[in-house]
Amino acid sequence: MAMEVTQVLLNAQANDGAVRKHAEESIMQFQEQNLLSFLLSLSSELANEEKPIESRRLAGLVLKNALDAKEQQRKFELVQRWLSLDNAAKAQIKASLLQTLTSNVHEARSTASQVIAKVAGIEMPHNQWPELVNSLLGNIHQLPAHVKQATLETLGYLCEEVSSDVVDQDQVNKILTAVVQGMNSTETNNEVRLAATRALYNALGFAQANFTNDMERDYIMRVVCEATLSPEVKIRQAAFECLVSISSTYYEKLAMYMQDIFNITAKAVREDEEPVALQAIEFWSSICDEEIDILEDYGGDFSGDSDIPCFYFIKKALPALIPMLLETLLKQEEGQDQDEGAWNLAMAGGTCLGLVARTVGDEIVPLVMPFIEENITKPDWRQREAATYAFGSILEGPAPDKLISIVNMALNFMLSALTTDPNNHVKDTTAWTLGRIFEFLHGSTTDTPIITSANCMQIITVLLQSMKDEPNVAEKACGALYFLAQGFEDVDSLSSPLTPFFQEIVKSLLMVTHREDATESRLRTAAYETLNEVVRCSTDDTAPLVVQLVPVIMNELHQTLEATRLSSDEKERQAEFQGLLCGCLQVIIQKLGASETTKHPFMQFADQMMGLFLRVFACRSATVHEEAMLAIGALAYSTGPDFAKYMPEFYRYLEMGLQNFEEYQVCTITVGVVGDICRALEDKILPFCDGIMTQLLKNLSSNQLHRSVKPPIFSCFGDIALAIGEHFEKYLAYAMPMLKSAAEVSAHASGSDDEIIEYTNLLRNGILEAFSGIFQGFKSSPKTPLLLPYAPTILQFLDSLYLVKDMDDVVMKTAIGVLGDLADTLGGNASSLIQQSVSSKDFLNECLSSDDHLIKESAEWAKLAISRAVSG
Repeated sequence: MAMEVTQVLLNAQANDGAVRKHAEESIMQFQEQNLLSFLLSLSSELANEEKPIESRRLAGLVLKNALDAKEQQRKFELVQRWLSLDNAAKAQIKASLLQTLTSNVHEARSTASQVIAKVAGIEMPHNQWPELVNSLLGNIHQLPAHVKQATLETLGYLCEEVSSDVVDQDQVNKILTAVVQGMNSTETNNEVRLAATRALYNALGFAQANFTNDMERDYIMRVVCEATLSPEVKIRQAAFECLVSISSTYYEKLAMYMQDIFNITAKAVREDEEPVALQAIEFWSSICDEEIDILEDYGGDFSGDSDIPCFYFIKKALPALIPMLLETLLKQEEGQDQDEGAWNLAMAGGTCLGLVARTVGDEIVPLVMPFIEENITKPDWRQREAATYAFGSILEGPAPDKLISIVNMALNFMLSALTTDPNNHVKDTTAWTLGRIFEFLHGSTTDTPIITSANCMQIITVLLQSMKDEPNVAEKACGALYFLAQGFEDVDSLSSPLTPFFQEIVKSLLMVTHREDATESRLRTAAYETLNEVVRCSTDDTAPLVVQLVPVIMNELHQTLEATRLSSDEKERQAEFQGLLCGCLQVIIQKLGASETTKHPFMQFADQMMGLFLRVFACRSATVHEEAMLAIGALAYSTGPDFAKYMPEFYRYLEMGLQNFEEYQVCTITVGVVGDICRALEDKILPFCDGIMTQLLKNLSSNQLHRSVKPPIFSCFGDIALAIGEHFEKYLAYAMPMLKSAAEVSAHASGSDDEIIEYTNLLRNGILEAFSGIFQGFKSSPKTPLLLPYAPTILQFLDSLYLVKDMDDVVMKTAIGVLGDLADTLGGNASSLIQQSVSSKDFLNECLSSDDHLIKESAEWAKLAISRAVSG
């Protein structure tokens, strides 16, 4: 296609919408008609020094987007497309990209760096472009500093894109040598030094072998620490970012460097510019995260041969670390309490202080209390706010008995400050701290209650009054009330200390949702979340008041559905509001539907409510659809078989939800609602099963659907089979092969990646729940023999899960349950198969001796079912 590439790329950035649209269409058309020529033209445009920077930049961006996408399936397609292209043409494109690294124009070099890394990310795992690293390293010694800078930037992006296992150790050593030399204080060009420091950040994951070598590690650490003292602020910031990454990746190698690191972080926190100081604090937060994880994993019980011993860096640094963090609390910014995205030294210091409290527990209290006592009543608002923030930050970690007496003394003072302090920021932090007190020190876990009949009324009065304050303070007051209600969740179901105030609390929260400024500081969302929690934790004596709330919330939802002629901003806010109202109704349905006494008065609203939910589906918002689906699921569960009357009208929305691949969360929730409806309707779901099963099978066959939806779909097969029993016969021929192939994949999909292991276990559990539902559905049916041909496959799956040894407790419980279901349903017909399987012996014995009582319970039932099957 003959086209002037430069002009089209410039037109695609024109202010005139029509010109821009025409250019975008031309680019799309060129790509579809001749991809190879299209990619060659883009790489040539990017490399051409005579072309305008605007067209070169866009050429690089379009080229990058032709190689990568956020959506996994699309990314996979683009990778396959590139791999299938002509090798000679690809070599030409890669040569143009490498040539662009020598460009005098920074933006062209930087874009080329990113594209080279994307190509490497595709080719290197397939053993292609093996010469890339050496050809890049050849540039490092070239004279023009900008070529060196671009090469180091490319190496950094390369380490970000490529997995460490596809680069051999010799090349890793060369990359690290080049990068660390570029960071050295002898490097006079700041751009080169910055690119090298940023490249090291991405290369650290490749350096395992180098960090086990004392000399190499010492050299890397020395260069990083020197870079934190560079005169250039961006280099100092990037160097501290490297230290943060090292603290989590190589925690166990840090002991001999900690004193030096403390000195440089303390100097940065006290004297350096904010971006640098924030990273210096982040280093200590990262060490806390590591030690919290270790202490949780090992339960504080370390033997000499522990894999990752805890070095107690935080505990050792406490005497110097706490004063440094407390100083930062006094460095607040005016108005930070109003800015939702604010992040500054004071907030970072407070966050780190909270992590330190979780790491060391009781020891932090005597170190922080003098600062609180000294500053809490000072005339300067900064000192009062810092003292309050310090107090709120140390409430999680120390044992409650170390804090209760202090809290009891401070409570009155804080309630008074919340209503009388002249400073908004102090009130904001006070309300947040009260929320933390109620979250961590109020409830069934504490021996000494901090909320008593003597102070309950005062606390509620103050919180309700603060809900009329500025939006940021009112939002925190809602949060405090949320945790106050949650703390009474376990009280005797007949009455709660909140009961006398229930009506007033609900009224106040509804008033907050109607404030003109309710969209600021998440205020409306916070008010509904709190209302939901107050309802969820309410007791039987307030049930009539919860019933009265139903028409109020329904009316609110009705009003939003009637609103017309809204701007796009108003539509977005309206959708958010509808989502909150559907969520509120869901909580009310679950609360009132939980017992027969409260269910009856509430059922009079079911028809109206269902009508409103169906109207909500006309709105084009995924969030609202999710919330409405969840509410309908709750309604189905509460109404039981009576839900059948809504199915003819609701079914099309159910089908739409199952087809919603784009907004896959909606699809997942809809699959869950199918399960709710199956449990409610049982065999009354039968007329709709053909449509539902067809769509679910289609979903499983699709490459477009997000993988997270697949485990719930398998689980849903079990729900359907359980509901319709032997009528599931017609779906066996379609469902069972799907389950078999998924079982084969999931039995062997082991990997070191936590995310993959977690997903694999979700998939296994979904498959097992399907098998369980199918066996239970067919039990006592004359059609039970239809399942016999599938028994060997299922037993083989159970055996392989046991032998692979990487299933979690949930999968173990479901798996041993399936063994029991198989024996219980198939009985003597399967006895020889069962006796031949590993599962019926070793796996069963392992589960019988499990510490987890749920696994043990399932195993005992399986043992009984097996012995009946074998003896029968």
